[in-house]
Amino acid sequence: MRLNRRHLLLAASSGALAFTGAARGQATWPAKPVKIIVPLAAGSAVDNAARIVAQKMGTELGQSFVLENQPGAAGLVGAGNVAKAAPDGYTLGGFNDSIMTMVPHMHAKMPWDILKDFEPVSLVATVEWGLVVNADSPIRTAAELIASAKRTPGDLTYGSGGNGSPQHIAMALFASQAGVQMKHVPYKGATQAAMGVAGQEVQAAFQGIATVTSLVKAGKLRLIAVATPRRMPQFPDVPTVAESGLPGFEFNSWFAMMAPAGTPRPIVQALHGAIQKSLADPEIREKLNGQGLTPRGTSPDELGAAMRTQFARYGALIKQNGITSD
Repeated sequence: MRLNRRHLLLAASSGALAFTGAARGQATWPAKPVKIIVPLAAGSAVDNAARIVAQKMGTELGQSFVLENQPGAAGLVGAGNVAKAAPDGYTLGGFNDSIMTMVPHMHAKMPWDILKDFEPVSLVATVEWGLVVNADSPIRTAAELIASAKRTPGDLTYGSGGNGSPQHIAMALFASQAGVQMKHVPYKGATQAAMGVAGQEVQAAFQGIATVTSLVKAGKLRLIAVATPRRMPQFPDVPTVAESGLPGFEFNSWFAMMAPAGTPRPIVQALHGAIQKSLADPEIREKLNGQGLTPRGTSPDELGAAMRTQFARYGALIKQNGITSD
């Protein structure tokens, strides 16, 4: 069909109207409450952090941010609902790094692709981790734990929140770097695994600091090392794993904000800005620290780069150790 001047003018006009409509939609965002899907149970570290930050984000952007917990299936269903949502800034995901960089390697067929179906917004905070033993254990350092595991390969037991859980991955990484073999005992959750160490059912565990702090303070567990780059202010006398037997070792968990792929960049930037302002609030930082979290607030590009690096790292570790999820 030959396009005359009238056709071209009509086409240009329609395109301009469509662009104006899209721009207007972005300019008025958020015009209604924003839903944050957390594919984890209420009361988890990520859930607690998301609630703290979401409330402040709502204040910054003048609109409610409502959390919806969708646990189960290792986070696959909840994350899938974020991936399938309209990319309009009204559905977000509050994910941990297990969902983002571990789970995809333990399922032959994934309903979504973390690297293609989501838009990174910000790595909001990290959950710091530590290595614990029973308070009466003769093991007092990470170096002693490694030495014990080397003396009797495969005999030293450690607990985790289940096959393929972050606790399992953390100790597999530790054992791989230390060149030792230990016996894995999966429990039905992180808290149960921590209690397993306290009850002398297993000898050691890697755990989020928030999970074990009360047991350490109650004298039931001994925190022998933290998996952070530097010592933690809360435990200044506890050395890092790196300085006490395994140079270069670090491990933590993430709380990251993600959006469906295709979410307009201006909306992603507005979300990131609200997160940064929220994390700059001393009260918010104090609340997060109280949950054993360290505020971060990375840019979308920084989160994307970190996610790709960790995705590859854990993929290799999971394959090497033949790790599968429950």
